[in-house]
Amino acid sequence: MPTAPVSPDPTMEAISRAVAEGRAGDTLTARQKLLKLWSAIGVTGDPLHRCSLAHHLADLHEDPARALAWDIRALDAADAVTEQRVQEHHAGLHIAGFYPSLHLNLADNYRRLGSFDAATEHIDAAEEHAPHLRQDAYGALLRTALDEVAEAISRRDTAKRPSAPGPTA
Repeated sequence: MPTAPVSPDPTMEAISRAVAEGRAGDTLTARQKLLKLWSAIGVTGDPLHRCSLAHHLADLHEDPARALAWDIRALDAADAVTEQRVQEHHAGLHIAGFYPSLHLNLADNYRRLGSFDAATEHIDAAEEHAPHLRQDAYGALLRTALDEVAEAISRRDTAKRPSAPGPTA
């Protein structure tokens, strides 16, 4: 995703810093920081903040049930984000581009939990939104993950994908 915001947003910057810590291996500290931010934002706070935070917090959970809870929050918040709000944050982003990843994560969590009907619904929704993905490395990464999750669903495979984001077991 592009990283140059239209204007500074301290909350998005704090989310990004916590996410970077998690990706560097300190998932416990990253989760704690994101949970503290979640408390500050509140369940009715800025939907872009809630969507971004929940989406990234889900990736910091090895347990697919915990990840699922945060991914549901992310999708719910995305449904409340306006295109104008996304453009205020970053002119190169569009809310439609969020949905392939949000549905992909839900499909993958449901699959890992053995709920294959729900997983199929979300992988189908992710594929319907896939045309909104940019033609860049991030879009290619998501398209590959869509294929991997769809194949795992068809095999009724509940194992974590080696390429899945998040902490390792």
